[in-house]
Amino acid sequence: MNILVTGSNGQLGSEIRRLAPQSEYLRFIFTDVAELDITSPDAIDRFVDENDIDIIINCAAYTAVDKAESEAGLCERLNGVAPGYLAQAMERRGGGIVHVSTDYVFDGKAYVPYTEDAPTAPTTVYGRTKLQGEQIVLKSCRKSMIIRTAWLYSTYGNNFVKSILKYAREKSELGVVIDQIGTPTYARDLANTILHVITKGINPGIYHFSNEGVCSWYDFATAIVKEANITSCKVSPILTEQYPTPAQRPHFSLLNKAKIKTAYHIEIPHWTESLHECIAALNA
Repeated sequence: MNILVTGSNGQLGSEIRRLAPQSEYLRFIFTDVAELDITSPDAIDRFVDENDIDIIINCAAYTAVDKAESEAGLCERLNGVAPGYLAQAMERRGGGIVHVSTDYVFDGKAYVPYTEDAPTAPTTVYGRTKLQGEQIVLKSCRKSMIIRTAWLYSTYGNNFVKSILKYAREKSELGVVIDQIGTPTYARDLANTILHVITKGINPGIYHFSNEGVCSWYDFATAIVKEANITSCKVSPILTEQYPTPAQRPHFSLLNKAKIKTAYHIEIPHWTESLHECIAALNA
């Protein structure tokens, strides 16, 4: 099968690129904005036909959550409209699409982990456009799979783990939010799961994936500093109101992962195990 991976220079795309050689019967084509403009349906149609694409893994997205509040038009084109063009191209070819989405489609006011059919109520431009993208993908391609994830980090790009490591080495104290709860997701674990899905076959619908366990951003930061053996910086808990941002963060982002575990017979590592693996890779 020929697999197109869009947004391949991002965290998830980079992890898929790293793991791709292990997939013996899959041929991967990696693109980012320089190689393929996903906001152009004509460019997409030409590309998928020329490269005989069977499945698209769409990792491309506008992910600057705060900046999105003032760049709503661009955010909507990338997150809300472009995924539909990708899905339509795959429907025309009889192929499939795996589209990556986010916990931001929920309002973060729940107190039990969100299932795939829980009511959506995004409170940010980013969340609204990602929900729009989900809906148009599901409507446009019969063989489409949405995977919602949360708190993504990796050895690639900019993310919370790398930021905490940087600041903890520069400062004697860090204040990190304690009243936002969720589960970190190591992009390598998500990439492995997506490749497993492709190999086994796409079961259409919405699925949730993050690592196992639960923590606050403060707990996560504390674990990062401890795992990296940084003793010169104290991590202190603060409240969301002490760290105001243009976009409202969900206070509760736990995702129920029973559906994907049952459908694909996978075991998901605890977030502390994956953090250990990531920091070991960063230090290698």
